[in-house]
Amino acid sequence: MNDQNNEVKIEAYHPQYKEAFKALNEEWIKTFFVMESGDYKLLDNPEEYIINKGGHIVFALLDNEVVGTCALVKAGLEIYELSKMAVSPKAQGKKIGYLLGKALVEKAKSLHAEKIFLETNSILVPAIKLYEKLGFEHIPVTHSAYNRCDTQMELKLRE
Repeated sequence: MNDQNNEVKIEAYHPQYKEAFKALNEEWIKTFFVMESGDYKLLDNPEEYIINKGGHIVFALLDNEVVGTCALVKAGLEIYELSKMAVSPKAQGKKIGYLLGKALVEKAKSLHAEKIFLETNSILVPAIKLYEKLGFEHIPVTHSAYNRCDTQMELKLRE
């Protein structure tokens, strides 16, 4: 899972990155929304609620500094959620979100996942365009753990 774009390196989760996972996401969420209980649960305990349950977290490093992150949360037998994507404002415009998303889509394929879904908000137009570029399609919004969610998308990896 080492994808490179110039000096950007994608790395799998390591406990030393736990604080960066929380800090990047908290900064991003608070820019547009308010932190919710589901955010705190995942961001405070990524090993317990993501890694130990069969999920994965990746980080984008730029000159050895963590500037982006994204999680693949196991949601069912062969279903994952793309979640907690955040890129530092100082590193935006370097295709880091795309590299993170692509790395986790490839990871899901290697795990023989049936599909990946995500939840977002319609005001986040650049993020939605990124997800569409990764192959995600809009689906009707159903139950969500987040009040801010008004857009759901999925990527079918097999029929």
